[in-house]
Amino acid sequence: MSPTPARLLIVDGHAFAYRAFHAIRQLSSPSGAPTNSIYGFIKMLDKMQASLAPTHLLVVWDGGLAAERLATLPEYKSQRPPAPPSLEEQIDGLLRYFRAAGIPFYCQDGVEADDWIAAMARQALAAGLPVIIASSDKDFMQLVCSGVGLFNPNDKSEKIWGHEDVRARTGVAPEQIVDWLSLIGDSVDNIPGVPGVGPKTATALLQQFGSVDCLYARLSEVSSEKLRASLQAAASIVRRNQELIRLKDDLADVWPIEQTLLNSREPEQLRALYAEWGFRTLLAQLSPAAAQSDLFPG
Repeated sequence: MSPTPARLLIVDGHAFAYRAFHAIRQLSSPSGAPTNSIYGFIKMLDKMQASLAPTHLLVVWDGGLAAERLATLPEYKSQRPPAPPSLEEQIDGLLRYFRAAGIPFYCQDGVEADDWIAAMARQALAAGLPVIIASSDKDFMQLVCSGVGLFNPNDKSEKIWGHEDVRARTGVAPEQIVDWLSLIGDSVDNIPGVPGVGPKTATALLQQFGSVDCLYARLSEVSSEKLRASLQAAASIVRRNQELIRLKDDLADVWPIEQTLLNSREPEQLRALYAEWGFRTLLAQLSPAAAQSDLFPG
C-alpha cells in the first residue's frame, strides 16, 4: 500500500462552529449545557478527514477584526450580530476536543482567520505541501491555484474546487476574484460595491478588460454611458474595496508547518469528554465496551 500523499487541510473554525450550531438545534449534555455546535463540528471534521485524508490539519479561529480594514472602512462587518451566548460557551469545549483528538488549532489576537489562512497556505505552498481550505467564504476563491483547493461545505458534490470550478461559478479566474468582488461588493462584510454592478456585469467587464486597472485605464470603451458614469463615480470605492478584500498572506510568525501534523489521539480524554457531553454514538465508536458501561446510568 502506497503512503498517503502529504496535504494540509485548513479549517475555518468559526465558520464551521456557526454551521454546526445552526444545523443542529436542540442538543445538550446530561448537565444541561448546550453541545449542538460541538457535536456537529466533530461530525463534520470526521467526515472531512475521512474523505480528504489530510496528513496535516489546522483549525484557525478569528482573532478579531483587522485594524487596517477598520481604519479603511469603519463600517466593515459592523452589521454582524454578536455570536449567540450558547455558541460562545461551546468554544472552550471544542478546544478541549481538539487537544484530546490531536488536532492543531490557532488564534491570534487582532488577526482575521481569512488572513491567517492565506498566510498559512502561502507558507505550505513554499514548502511543497498541497493545501485544501475548508470554508464557504467566497474570499478564499482568490487563493485557488495549482497547489491550493477549496472545499466548500455548501457544495453537495463535495469536490475540491480548482481553477475551473471558480471560473464556472463566477465567470472569472481566481486571480480576478479580488477585482470581481471589489466591483460587486460584499454584503456579508458590509462592503458596498459599484451601484448597478452585479455579478454578471462584473464578470462581463473583467472578461472584456481583464482587470480593474485595465478597466479604468480604458473606461471610455465601456459602451453603456450609465455604467461608465457609475464606474467613474465609484473609482475610489473600488480601489478601497481591493484593499479590504485582498487577503494578507504576508503575516509574520505564521504557525510552523511541522506543527500542523496530526498528533496521536488520547482515547481516555476523548472517552471522558464524550461521557461528559452525552455523545453515546461517538463513545460507542471509540470503544464499544464503553457504551455498555455505567457512564450513562438508566
